[in-house]
Amino acid sequence: MARKKKQLPLLHNFEITGVAAEGNAIGKLETESGRLAVFIPYGAPGDIADVQLVRKKHSYAEGRIVDIVTPSPIRIAPRCDHYGVCGGCRWQHIPYPDQLRFKQQHVEDALQRIAKVELPETSPIIGSPDAWEYRNKMEYTFSNKKWLTFEELATGEEFSDRDCAGFHIPGAFDKVLDVERCYLQKDLGNQIRNFVKNYGKEHNLSFYDLKNNAGFLRTMMVRLSSAGESMLVMVFGEDTPDMIKEVMDAIRQKYPEITSLLYVVNTKLNDTIADLPIHLHSGREFIYERMEGLTFRIGPKSFYQTNSAGAYQLYKVVRKLADIKGNELVYDLYTGTGTIANFVSKNARKVIGIEYVEDAIKDARINSADNNIDNTLFFAGDMKDVLTEEFISEHGRPDIIITDPPRAGMHENVIKVILEAAPEKIVYVSCNPATQARDIALLDSHYQVMAVQPVDMFPHTHHVENVALLTRRQSVKEGTC
Repeated sequence: MARKKKQLPLLHNFEITGVAAEGNAIGKLETESGRLAVFIPYGAPGDIADVQLVRKKHSYAEGRIVDIVTPSPIRIAPRCDHYGVCGGCRWQHIPYPDQLRFKQQHVEDALQRIAKVELPETSPIIGSPDAWEYRNKMEYTFSNKKWLTFEELATGEEFSDRDCAGFHIPGAFDKVLDVERCYLQKDLGNQIRNFVKNYGKEHNLSFYDLKNNAGFLRTMMVRLSSAGESMLVMVFGEDTPDMIKEVMDAIRQKYPEITSLLYVVNTKLNDTIADLPIHLHSGREFIYERMEGLTFRIGPKSFYQTNSAGAYQLYKVVRKLADIKGNELVYDLYTGTGTIANFVSKNARKVIGIEYVEDAIKDARINSADNNIDNTLFFAGDMKDVLTEEFISEHGRPDIIITDPPRAGMHENVIKVILEAAPEKIVYVSCNPATQARDIALLDSHYQVMAVQPVDMFPHTHHVENVALLTRRQSVKEGTC
């Protein structure tokens, strides 16, 4: 017989004192063996709450708020009806200025705790120009297993119609929350999603079964550019051309303003479309973004910062810290569609961009051509395989390296080649201060951190970008290190 799980305690009048990793709040529990950190979602520093422990380990515990006894002085009412269920925007209950304060502290803590190097004073965080409707890209899932909220379950009703369109529930890959309105993107995205959902129900189209990997309506992606253009990519789980045409025709008729209307047939077990052909139904195969006189072509597989106005703030920081005088060779690592490379190109002698995704590099080259930029070169491949001593010997040693890696940070081999390349400056852009701090520690023998500038691109979440300027140590230049 299985051993009965021990019931964990309910903590009455528990004080939440701060914020921690992954957007959780934190409080300290006094135990016989010492103080125990308790991580709690949807809490705010200053809350006094009844907290039910749901997991307890030797060094920490996890809990959930059962009742807020005394709300924090900073707590505000969330804007979204789906707050607390969909798993996104977990900081809606915290005013945006306080979110920025916590994010700046997160950056400083990561650098001090992980990098453990000499650091300058962190510059005040730059907030997003828009706190709502800032995302230019949203992805939604169609499902025949709508997640039932506690309120819906409490009614005792039978819900025969479980077809929905929305977001995956955290920790439950086969459950999707039906979303009526999301405030992260301009409302056209909501209108399109709800239209397709309702059309599917009215025409008895099958919504995807995530457990059995079957169904017609599978996912959709909406991109809205700051230039006023829009892209919709419909993903179908069945290759039925007549049905696909009917759906796409209906969307085009309802929303003639969509710039790029595309579709994909995906019968694989995973949702990624990176390895699948994209079919054009009508309009263009791409949309344009514009930034400071430059035009960027964005395709369905292109990477572009999801906050267009925030990206402009970020790239201005990169340009300022790089301080390119005009005769430098710049390497732009993890260049994506070449946005940073093209953005700084007018200040440089030459910019070389490297990126893993071949389609992104094609876009980068087109973006240079469209903007009459002739001092850029772009290469596709795994960074650790492309950026080698042989590559540097052929193309020249960089004076400045700009690097914007994924959340995992840079591979050790990449860091080794950077150290051997010996640029005068490194401008390190990161969406994960923890891995950035780890990499800075590996660079510390040759490079000193001269500036730290956090930039917020993701209001109402715990995510934050950080830009660090590193310069080559004088002792290394003189050979006395």
